[in-house]
Amino acid sequence: MYKGPLVRDRINSYALVTYVPEPLAGFLDGLRQELVPNCFLRAHVTILPPRPLPGSPAVAWDVIRAIGCQFAAFDVELGGVDVFPVSDVIYVQCARGAEILDRMHTEMNIEGLTREEEFPYCPHITLAQDLKPDEVDELLRFARRRWAECPLPKSFRVERISFVQSTRENQWKDLRQCELGRRDTPRVSELTDLLLV
Repeated sequence: MYKGPLVRDRINSYALVTYVPEPLAGFLDGLRQELVPNCFLRAHVTILPPRPLPGSPAVAWDVIRAIGCQFAAFDVELGGVDVFPVSDVIYVQCARGAEILDRMHTEMNIEGLTREEEFPYCPHITLAQDLKPDEVDELLRFARRRWAECPLPKSFRVERISFVQSTRENQWKDLRQCELGRRDTPRVSELTDLLLV
């Protein structure tokens, strides 16, 4: 049974995400597989894009916990499929709820989590990336058609956020989850496995 990456395989690259719940996640994961076979990332919206931490992940977790409890759960409604022109990333837009995600990004991009982003923050769900230039248009048309065929409600409730760490194999390990609006999330002093490697 696969148990996730070993601690020694983790690298100093951390992110903050909220996972899309089922059954919508299953549809999005399947669509991503159709566009990029052998990509096994879970459908999510990134709040803080990947970044190295200058200090302890424990300090970063305390910041996430303190700010996360100030946000109440909220709804995200997804829009259409589009492509970022510079990076050729195909994605699903976040329509309603995007302003809250943007505020979370701004408020959490502080202290031990600070990073100047490579691109302006835009809440979205990635469907395909690292594409060859000559395949973008065809895959974009395919993604738009499949998304239009989705029989599920295209909205979900954001109730928790997840602090994740990357590995040498470009997999992501969940470190901790924070329930939005709850002040009883464990403090770092109660945790023992947040590691900076």
